[in-house]
Amino acid sequence: MSKVSSDQLGTEPIGKLLIKQAVPASIGILVMSLNVLVDSIFVGNWIGSIAIAAINVVLPVSFFIAALGMAIGVGGSSIISRALGSGDKQKALKTFGNQIALTLLLTIGMVALGLYFVDDLIPAFGGKGSIFPLAKVYYTIVLYGVPFLALCMMGNTVIRAEGKPKFAMIAMIIPSVGNLLMDYIFIYVFDWGMHGAAWATTAGYLFCFAYILYFFLSKNSELKIGLSHFWLNLPILSEMGSLGFVTLARQAVTSITYLLMNNILFNLGGEAMVAVYAIIGRMLMFAFFPVFGVTQGFLPIAGFNYGALKYDRVKESIYTAIKYAALVATLVFVGLMVFPDFITGLFLSNKENLPPEEIMTNAFVMDHAPNAMRMVFAATPIIALQLIGAAYFQAVGKAIPALLLTLTRQGFFFIPLILLLPHFMGELGVWLSFPIADVLATVVTGYYLRKEIKTKLTVA
Repeated sequence: MSKVSSDQLGTEPIGKLLIKQAVPASIGILVMSLNVLVDSIFVGNWIGSIAIAAINVVLPVSFFIAALGMAIGVGGSSIISRALGSGDKQKALKTFGNQIALTLLLTIGMVALGLYFVDDLIPAFGGKGSIFPLAKVYYTIVLYGVPFLALCMMGNTVIRAEGKPKFAMIAMIIPSVGNLLMDYIFIYVFDWGMHGAAWATTAGYLFCFAYILYFFLSKNSELKIGLSHFWLNLPILSEMGSLGFVTLARQAVTSITYLLMNNILFNLGGEAMVAVYAIIGRMLMFAFFPVFGVTQGFLPIAGFNYGALKYDRVKESIYTAIKYAALVATLVFVGLMVFPDFITGLFLSNKENLPPEEIMTNAFVMDHAPNAMRMVFAATPIIALQLIGAAYFQAVGKAIPALLLTLTRQGFFFIPLILLLPHFMGELGVWLSFPIADVLATVVTGYYLRKEIKTKLTVA
């Protein structure tokens, strides 16, 4: 694997550079998304559809804690990209050391709280009825591995900020492959059920952490830190926090969304309706992998060139990223509109002698999920502008616009819609909230991005 210098972020043609950055990121996200997808298929076929609902209940809690690492990673990596672009290597090293220290302190504390309040959190997120015992088993085991996941998410953004997308891709592939392999061994071979699913997920986190640790200790990384870099620095923490808070706020709103959706849908149709949303949630994670890949590839390019005052390259990276992301989003849209029945069927067991409750749940899911999937993804072709626009403000260190635009879809539009529409339209109102929120958020983001380009990126 050839060594890539961060300086290339400011010299290579934008189109070629974006592909070089986005393709590895897309592959890594694809593998991670396939992991979530196939993991859910394994769980649905080998344990049952209620087990998928149980995992869906646990995800927002564990992902929020892990998102602390992602938030610290994205906030710090924005600083690192701009520091490397301006030639300030010491600031980049100090930032990286502070990222590690802060991730450990926060995630370990959150895990302790999460374990202490386990019996309150699971029902609050919709883990009621027959979902609760399975969710508690999965939650308790997975939470022990979440600090390692947080370190992996933090480290991965730093690897990409160094201009090493291939290494970042491998770091994303390892936990996914490891999880699926352990799924087969622990669930299918050892027949450990939900315990096996949880231990397989935790093992994947540990595999990823081992690889990222190897990367930063090897000669592949430019960031060689010492003990002095771990001492917390208030100005760096402040800047890191203001930028990283965007990512953390996004995940917090996502967790609130899961909480509301699981409870609203449980009241509308019980465990089976939560299982419908669990399948759609997996597709939301999987289907947008190429769009998220373009977004991840765009971040270091925009940040580096903004730090180097190369505003023409920043503008070009915005337009190119939107164009690429819109193309792949449209392809995703076509696939989801044509094959929703086939996709739903992948998650449901067709084994003989299923319990009557499982047969009834599967029939309900098969009847409701395909139409719901079409409605949820109806506005997919336009999400590129929304995601790239919000990512731009984060990449260049403008925390407040990044925060507001990131929260626009779910916080300002989606949550009010799902609280309002189901009262008048029932289940239909829940699913229609998705495309309505997408359209409104895209209009708002487009307005502010256009204004930013005209007023702030006009000087070369």
